[in-house]
Amino acid sequence: MTETGERERLIIDSLLERGSVTVADLSRDLAVSGVTIRSDLKGLEKRGLLSRVHGGAVPAIHPHILERQNLRVEEKQNIARAAADLVRNGDTIMIEAGTTLALLCRYLGGRRDIHLITNSALAFNTAKNNPSLKITLCGGEFRGSTESFVGPIAVETIRRFNVKIAFIGTDGFSARNGITTHLLEGGEIIKVMKEQARQTVLLSDSAKYGKAGPVTIMPLSGADGIITDAQIPGEAAAEMGEDPLIARITEENGAAVKRFWFAK
Repeated sequence: MTETGERERLIIDSLLERGSVTVADLSRDLAVSGVTIRSDLKGLEKRGLLSRVHGGAVPAIHPHILERQNLRVEEKQNIARAAADLVRNGDTIMIEAGTTLALLCRYLGGRRDIHLITNSALAFNTAKNNPSLKITLCGGEFRGSTESFVGPIAVETIRRFNVKIAFIGTDGFSARNGITTHLLEGGEIIKVMKEQARQTVLLSDSAKYGKAGPVTIMPLSGADGIITDAQIPGEAAAEMGEDPLIARITEENGAAVKRFWFAK
């Protein structure tokens, strides 16, 4: 019999391959009861990964996002948990689109009077289950491939707020190429969030270090810090210091994450 985490991964893989799954097929393929499969589907639905239908399930989000959510799960959870530790009672924060960023909302439980502004449908789907959060979801043009809202309406909404921290994501980052993305409109959202925040923190797993999307949003020094996982290369801090606007880097090492804070 497969363990719960392994079954969930196999269920997601089946959804990506087939486009829909049935309880009967999953029960047969995974050698567990229909009751167990229904419980797994219920848990995955609560996490926004699928929608249950009669006799089975279909994806709740774009297949590209579903696939990304199933990659480096533990690393992303650790990064999101560490980011949540920066948030205090009464803070107003912004969260940009991305699978790691959406996880941050899961770890804001127990805090009071947090106001969250986001353009991410993924973040909203997680945050809405926390009654202690005040949420502002930016409108605009919806992009299914990123599960986010972009464009002039989203930008105008973001500019109405001043926040303590803007948490942003990336498709690749390095001193040479800066913070990059595949979606130009998403880059504009990040730039405006930075303008409205006292502190900008990049959340990214280490697999994106040294890679570059086609659009550079800002230099690495545009962020005040980076939270990544412990697998980032040991020479990363020295390489990041090649950004001429970074005067000093403070590196904090944890068991599962690394934090880099920039003095400029």
